[in-house]
Amino acid sequence: MGSGLETTRISIFPLPGAILFPGLQLPLHIFEPRYRALVEDSLARDRMIGMIQPQRSSEGAPLFNIGCLGRIGEVEALEDGRYNIILDGVSRFRVVRELEVETPFRQVRAELLAEDEDGVLLPVERAAFEEEAKSFADAQGYSVDWDQVARLDDMALINGVSQVAPFDAAAKQALLEADTLGERCDLLVQLMQFFGRHDDEDGHTLQ
Repeated sequence: MGSGLETTRISIFPLPGAILFPGLQLPLHIFEPRYRALVEDSLARDRMIGMIQPQRSSEGAPLFNIGCLGRIGEVEALEDGRYNIILDGVSRFRVVRELEVETPFRQVRAELLAEDEDGVLLPVERAAFEEEAKSFADAQGYSVDWDQVARLDDMALINGVSQVAPFDAAAKQALLEADTLGERCDLLVQLMQFFGRHDDEDGHTLQ
C-alpha cells in the first residue's frame, strides 16, 4: 500500500530482532561507533532513524523490504559517547534501493507507507482477538491488566501486541509487513495459536 509520496533518504539501523511499529516506542542502547555516528547525525538533522531487520546477522547482510521510521524522542548522552534513546514509531517504509554512501552507517532510498488510519475491527473480531490473547497470556504465565487493554483503541492494541509478543524475528517481520489492521489481527491470532500449541507440545518457551 503505497502513500503516493516521493521517496526519501533514510539512515538505517539494521538490528536483528528489533521491530518498531507506528505509534509505539522502542528503547535502544547505542554503543557501536557507527551507530553513535548515526544518532549524532540524526540529532543534527531531523531526529529520524529507520529501524529495519537484516535477513541474516552477518555484516552488510541484505535487508528486509519493510521497516519502520522512528523519531528520537528521549535521548540520554552518556559521558563515554554512548546513548540511550527512545524511538517513537512514525511510519512504515518500503526500501526502494540501498544507497552508496561515505557514512559509517547504511542509508536507503525508501517510500513511506500509508497506514490503515481508519482501520477498526468488528466487535466480533475484537472479542475473538482478546479471547485468544487471554488464553495465550495465561498459557505463558503473563500478568495482564485486561481492564487497561479494553480501553486501547484497535490500532494501539494490535500494534502493541505485535511489538511485544515473544515471537521470533520472522514472525514479527510478517506482522510489520501486514498492510491492514485486519490482516495484522488475523496473523496475530494465527501466531498465538501456533506458538501456543508448539509450546504445549515441546515444553519450550518462546524466548
